Amino acid sequence: MTFSDNEVERYARHLVLREVGGPGQQALKATRIAVVGAGGLGAPASLYLAAAGIGALTLIDPDVVDLSNLQRQVLYGEGDVGHPKVEAAARRLKALNPHVAMTGLQAAVGSETAKDMLCDHDLILDGTDDFTTRFAVNAACVDLGLPLVSGAMGRWTGQVGVFCARPCYRCLVPEIPPDAETCSAVGVIGALAGVIGSIMALEAIKLITGAGESLAGRLLIYDALSARTRTVRIGADPECPVCGHL
Repeated sequence: MTFSDNEVERYARHLVLREVGGPGQQALKATRIAVVGAGGLGAPASLYLAAAGIGALTLIDPDVVDLSNLQRQVLYGEGDVGHPKVEAAARRLKALNPHVAMTGLQAAVGSETAKDMLCDHDLILDGTDDFTTRFAVNAACVDLGLPLVSGAMGRWTGQVGVFCARPCYRCLVPEIPPDAETCSAVGVIGALAGVIGSIMALEAIKLITGAGESLAGRLLIYDALSARTRTVRIGADPECPVCGHL
């Protein structure tokens, strides 16, 4: 896999980085990533993945851009309000990096459709805000053997985990919490989306290039109010309904 002169200049800071270099940049270019949810987390994650030179990005989201999104979803502008998120996002990301193949799917991911929607990819990012979708994405990733980078946020706190078959996301969250909150109900500080979404993109890039130590089997929790982070181990649940048979 070769790079054009434009790409060599574009990715110069990666090419001189010991942990990435030419082989790592080639790996990025050869990778196909699906980002489920083009909202608060998917927006910054997609920007940095496109800028990094991912070969192909698929954005999956059923919604249109709403004015209230613009407080944290920096992928969009006022001119995008009322338009499908995946279409507006694809335009912006293609303008950022024309070397990335962009696909937008204006659809929700469900338990019956997840495998078909994700099967042609190498890595999945989930930044959705409902547990039904997260469970469907996780089950598909386990069945397909795909690594999953999962992010979540609310109020002033965010978290990122990396799941490679076992333990899976359902080991962390066995059932939908009865007191689950949404950002629309409790609010979220806008800049937190940039922090968590960027970490998601960074973890994806590390997985692809083999750089450093990934968050696989761990959960990073960031408290913006106290400016503190902590990382906790995620144990594999032998009774997990998704990965317990592995």
